[in-house]
Amino acid sequence: MESKRTIRTSLSFLSFVRKKLNHKFFHEIPLYRRLNSIEEQNNWHVATDKSNLQNYLNSKLEELNNPELFAPFKFGKVNQTGYCDTQLLKQLYLAYLNQNQILQNKSFDYNQLQITKEQVTYQDIKAKKIIFAEGFGVQKNPFFNNLPLDGTKGELLLIESSELQISQIINSSIFILPIGKNKYKVGATYNWKDKTTNTTKEAREELETNLKELIKCEYRIIEHYAGVRPTVRDRKPLVGKHYLYGNIYIINGLGTRGVMFAPFLAHQLYNYIENNIPLDKEIDIQRIYKKIL
Repeated sequence: MESKRTIRTSLSFLSFVRKKLNHKFFHEIPLYRRLNSIEEQNNWHVATDKSNLQNYLNSKLEELNNPELFAPFKFGKVNQTGYCDTQLLKQLYLAYLNQNQILQNKSFDYNQLQITKEQVTYQDIKAKKIIFAEGFGVQKNPFFNNLPLDGTKGELLLIESSELQISQIINSSIFILPIGKNKYKVGATYNWKDKTTNTTKEAREELETNLKELIKCEYRIIEHYAGVRPTVRDRKPLVGKHYLYGNIYIINGLGTRGVMFAPFLAHQLYNYIENNIPLDKEIDIQRIYKKIL
């Protein structure tokens, strides 16, 4: 996928949703990458000389002059960065759907889905097509559970510290994301075996160990989260039409960059369904069907 188009589409979508829901979700915040050695400093300078990265990476290394951060080899600044408050976006969008009576907030029963060439029927709903966007839950979907979506568990912490006082995203072996009122998200871990959403002592210890290598001040853990990222073996999204049923579609496998990829991929899928514009081959699930069918 072409990164500039992806970013452009995502920012345009977030701007549209902001106006529709009358609330801001995307916050522009600079990101600083902590460099851990002279070698990493040299690698950073090499990267900043590349033409496709010059708009995103500052060549001058910086010190943030924050006594609570441990960074003897300074930071490299990444431009055009920020974060989306997905929890707030989800809450307000669900409220919008409920207000307009276009949401059924209940589990989907695959056995009740009836499929013909002309339409799909689910209980009292009739439609020309259906799109499944289920994340890791697709493993229970009988139509698409043969796709290679493995899932990668991740855990993060929400901490509070009045001493830390940073207004930038700090990235190292972990990230520290300021969300206001002296609160910070810290993450994340990667576990390719555990597919549950249960928090673990091991992950918490890993996060705290990495955090204490990055900051010097005291902090308090407020919450501990866990979830499963919908990751794919070839690290490419799963988008497209079922091999047997022409009116069943999927959009999934967005991995760790779902917020950035989702609007672009949804736009591609819409054009594929409504305007018969082919999907990019690298995201089309036909690449998978060619190997397994």
